[in-house]
Amino acid sequence: MIRARRFLGLLAATIALALAAAACGGGSESSGGSVNQGANFPDGSTMAKLQQAGKVTVGTKFDQPLFGLKNLEGVPEGFDVEIAKLVAGEMGIAPDKIEWVETVSANREPFIQQGKVDFVVATYTINDKRKQVVDFAGPYYEAGQDIMVKKGNPLGITGPDALAGKRVCSVTGSTPAENIRTNYSQAKLTEFDVYSKCAEALKNGQVDAVTTDNVILLGLISADQESFELVGKPFTKEPYGIGVKKGDTQFRNFINDVLDKIKQDGRWMKAWQDTAGKVATDQPTQPSVDRY
Repeated sequence: MIRARRFLGLLAATIALALAAAACGGGSESSGGSVNQGANFPDGSTMAKLQQAGKVTVGTKFDQPLFGLKNLEGVPEGFDVEIAKLVAGEMGIAPDKIEWVETVSANREPFIQQGKVDFVVATYTINDKRKQVVDFAGPYYEAGQDIMVKKGNPLGITGPDALAGKRVCSVTGSTPAENIRTNYSQAKLTEFDVYSKCAEALKNGQVDAVTTDNVILLGLISADQESFELVGKPFTKEPYGIGVKKGDTQFRNFINDVLDKIKQDGRWMKAWQDTAGKVATDQPTQPSVDRY
């Protein structure tokens, strides 16, 4: 609990400093600023088409602090955003040529299938069900499902088994929601389209807890430390992947190659340190990609 308070205190201080820097026009250089001007791809590949177009459309979340959150200028920022910039940069596409499309949990697969986005980086857990309709590069990060409760944990929720009979909120189409529905069916599940609505419902007493990946919950807590706290006992492993169209093996392999490259040259770690790593107490290790 002491460690959690220290973490949240550091998180709040860092966000306050970041907001102050933004107000003064400051801020560090983006991790995704490098562009591979000499990139060369097979004719007809997705990479070649995007390189020729000189732009790319990326699906990400707009309400996830630390990973994908719209800033005061209306531009998303966070770890997912930096990873997307690095992938685009390896195709010779600059960050200002990326069109960002808000992609919530429920529409990630449809947006990929319908071609509304070229790829998705949006706290997107790789699982077998999703792999039936889209392909994944990665993973590029591994989170774990946890529980957020009201400050002081008045109901004494200690883990998923304590959710029986409790009103629990998660997001439609998310892995955490499916996990609660399947494995903890005695919980009373409420679903919204975005986690910020779950946080508001918890604050107003409409639900008793919110569950999703720990890094997402920590981002929500950072915005309102007086109202929420984390149980702090992750009970799953959630490997985050980059979603692409089913069957586009060339594109998936290319992104995997980029993930390997940025692991070796340090850009993955820089992206982490420039975003979520500013407040995280533990320094993660980039997982090895799955070349299924």
